[in-house]
Amino acid sequence: MEEKKNILTRDGMQKLELELEELETVRSQEIAQIIKEAREQGDLSENAEYDAAMDEQRDIYARIEEIKKILKNAEVVGDDEGDPDVVGIGCKVVIHDIEDDENDEFMIVGSTEVDSLSGKISNESPLGRALLGARVGDVVEVEAPEDTISYQILEIIRPS
Repeated sequence: MEEKKNILTRDGMQKLELELEELETVRSQEIAQIIKEAREQGDLSENAEYDAAMDEQRDIYARIEEIKKILKNAEVVGDDEGDPDVVGIGCKVVIHDIEDDENDEFMIVGSTEVDSLSGKISNESPLGRALLGARVGDVVEVEAPEDTISYQILEIIRPS
């Protein structure tokens, strides 16, 4: 079975590559030094610093493997791809919640880049799926557990 492609923006790809480089070079060496120093202190059975360093080393190696797997199956979506008047991955979209009479702004990204605190939503989320392919002025509907929410697209901002 073919693995699912990880859709990334160029910015998301660069951030992962930088994180991988930092983990493989700087963080791995730092934690190896901490482990070496803890071993030199003698009895490891009572050494909390050693245990914490070993846990952190496992976490670092797990994250390195996770990033490598993401990058191996990455599909970078270009900022300049597609119709500039249509919502696509990498676009910021200003929407108006018709019922609540509120505006909000989201950036549509692949699922590996999601960060709800900074307004990055997945192209696979209900709202992300509804927005993809829409144009300014369109009204999209999103099925919510209680009812359907209608949003009007006010602006599409492509990355520069």
